[in-house]
Amino acid sequence: LGPLMVLALTNSAALVGVAAGLMGLSRFLIAYPIGKVTDHFGRKPGILMGLTLALVGAFVTGASMQAQSFTVLVAGLLLFGMGMSGAQQLRVAATDMFPPQRRAEALGYLALGSLVGLVVGPSLVMLAESVARDVGQDPLGLPWLMLPLLILPGMMLISFVKPDPKTIGMNLAEYYPGHVQAERGPPAPRPKFKASSLLKIERVRHALVANAAAQGNMTIVMVLTSLVLQHHGHSLSAIAWSHMFHSMGMFTFTIPLGRLADRFGRERVMYPGVATAVIGASLVAFTGTWATITLGTFLVGIGWAAANVAATATIADQVPTQERGRAIGINESISGGVNVTMAIVTGPLVEWAGLWAAGLVAVTIALPPLVTAGAMRMRRRRVVTDQTLKN
Repeated sequence: LGPLMVLALTNSAALVGVAAGLMGLSRFLIAYPIGKVTDHFGRKPGILMGLTLALVGAFVTGASMQAQSFTVLVAGLLLFGMGMSGAQQLRVAATDMFPPQRRAEALGYLALGSLVGLVVGPSLVMLAESVARDVGQDPLGLPWLMLPLLILPGMMLISFVKPDPKTIGMNLAEYYPGHVQAERGPPAPRPKFKASSLLKIERVRHALVANAAAQGNMTIVMVLTSLVLQHHGHSLSAIAWSHMFHSMGMFTFTIPLGRLADRFGRERVMYPGVATAVIGASLVAFTGTWATITLGTFLVGIGWAAANVAATATIADQVPTQERGRAIGINESISGGVNVTMAIVTGPLVEWAGLWAAGLVAVTIALPPLVTAGAMRMRRRRVVTDQTLKN
């Protein structure tokens, strides 16, 4: 609903990307600091801190429509985005609680829980749309005021997790008999964690690029979907259901995608995921029916899920438990930076060149990791060929 709220308060299509941009900015600002918190104090404190911020942000965002204030909307979305980004340390917790050979599958199980929200979310929008005028609220703002119905039970469930996932991750052998614990005993002295050291690892670099590309692609598509469907005269409920299919793509297939990444390798899931997102973005931008646009946003969701699960698992594989929150936080920060950039670009593109131009950017931004994957494959074939000739 963010782009529609911006449009309602500013009457400017050039600013519709502000909502997604604020979500990206919030991730950029908080992902690494919250990772540092969870690395030092445990995953639960950081997650609960994030959900508390999200709760406050939801109220402020909802109130912005009643106050007819764009400034209040900006503050609310920034708070909400920071809170939800902090809560994404859930993914770090999931990787802590499983051994490496099941790590991507663990991320899949976690994401599957979001399917409950996919049913409740559009239902909240439909309820708000039907009763908003009767209770003196704006139909775009009322759903945000209902979000505590989801956030508070989530906080309660997190409090039930014992011991803290970080403790589990540092003692996996106690939970998985036969697992060879690489981090048993007193921790060996390690150099201070630095982002630059993380970027020197080739697999991590490729994972960061693929995840950022999928995120940038999805950021534009999430803005375009609302605008394209509204342009064709569809209701808020129809837009909400379309976004529900997008979210279904993001979460429904995460378990099989995780299992595939565990069994056949991270790259064999990550790069096809990015390619799927390219196809989906093309459908959203260059077709005109509700069915094809919704199919496109659904495919973008699947592509993002594949890239995200595989990339996150790759990063988790390369760092110890004590540094995992910060490492995945860097991934989130980079994605947030891309999110901000794409959100800033999308509005002016739509205003000046039309929806097709923004769609073209969504396709283009996802191409670099595919080019990299092709180059890697050719290089490996050349190495194999040279080795064969030498033998």
